[in-house]
Amino acid sequence: VATDSYRLWKEDIALLARYGVKSYRFSLSWSRIIPLGGRNDPVNPKGIAFYSNLIDALLEHGIIPFVTLYHWDLPQALHDRYGGWLNKNEIVQDYVHYAKVCFQAFGDRVKHWLTVNEPWCVSILGYGRGVFAPGRSSDRERSPEGDSSTEPWIVGHSVILSHAYAVRLYREEFKPAQGGQIGITLNGDWAMPYDDSPQNVEAAQHALDVDPIYLGHYPEYMKQMLRQRLPEFTPEELKVVKGSSDFYGMNTYTTHLCRAGGDDEFQGFVEYTFIRPDGTQLGTQAHCAWLQDYPEGFRDLLNYIWKRYKLPIYVTENGFAVKDESSKSIEEALQDNDRVNYFKGNTASLKAAVLEDGVDVRAYFPWSMADGYITRFGVTYVDYETQKRYPKESAKFLVKWFGDNVDADDRKS
Repeated sequence: VATDSYRLWKEDIALLARYGVKSYRFSLSWSRIIPLGGRNDPVNPKGIAFYSNLIDALLEHGIIPFVTLYHWDLPQALHDRYGGWLNKNEIVQDYVHYAKVCFQAFGDRVKHWLTVNEPWCVSILGYGRGVFAPGRSSDRERSPEGDSSTEPWIVGHSVILSHAYAVRLYREEFKPAQGGQIGITLNGDWAMPYDDSPQNVEAAQHALDVDPIYLGHYPEYMKQMLRQRLPEFTPEELKVVKGSSDFYGMNTYTTHLCRAGGDDEFQGFVEYTFIRPDGTQLGTQAHCAWLQDYPEGFRDLLNYIWKRYKLPIYVTENGFAVKDESSKSIEEALQDNDRVNYFKGNTASLKAAVLEDGVDVRAYFPWSMADGYITRFGVTYVDYETQKRYPKESAKFLVKWFGDNVDADDRKS
């Protein structure tokens, strides 16, 4: 199944060790730990044992586990039982219970926690566009049910609150003894104005706002755009939400040129393009239509986030999918020059942001260790017929770069 790391995890950890990796980000499956998902449902001891063994093996190889609690796989039973993320009162309680089970089972060894991977994708892609589970939207050609005008904002609100109350639980009941850090990871790419017009400058700013968790309120433009459709935090909820991350978790891939206008509410009525006013492309095109290589934007984004929120940054995803890599022979795919160039540019931007600009970046996790089953983002090629792994040139580049630029003391922290 896909890269089958569930069965090949020992081999994958050995590969990470050969690469010299000092920290590994992975996700827990809520359904594997609590199959029916709820706070009154039984915990699966085999699921706990699987992840416990994985964590122990990582530590035995000197690799720090960096654990995501939720990466989009809501237990089906919770969706069937009460609507899942659409039911704030129920889902917050069930999510916090799930988080507590994980803190109890693994927190003695796990010191870096991420509550949710990319809330925007959970809410907008799952309940607005209907392309991720549970596939709800107003488009009846795509989705049998759903309301794209209201449900994404309800879900996003529920996700933020679930995150915040799990963080409060960890800080009050587990952090004093376990001493770890906890936060959330958000997807967000650098946004540049298409030109110098005031409308496009404002459009680029809208694309960068991620204020609720860090500043305790929704951006003003969202309030004006959504009005009564945007759920409100109660005073008690605001106290829990504001400051509910020990760091800024950053998933970022590219840079967009932004123009005011368009009819896409999910993008804040901002149009994204890679084409400059003179007709040239911003960078090298990836296999994904939404991704081009533009390393200068990565440095700008790191500086923006650091200056705005003043929190340490963990870059939890950053990567490139080479165009048509899946149709290439193994020998051709291993020569992933576009990915190598992407990482050359982005690691140079990262280094400049830290050493020249003073940005506090604590970790950089390239996406990803191995190829995925839809698009090949991996620095390791996976032959899906044999499940054999083959290091690409990008893996060799990253191994050398980390060896040259990260000292031993930093890699232990």
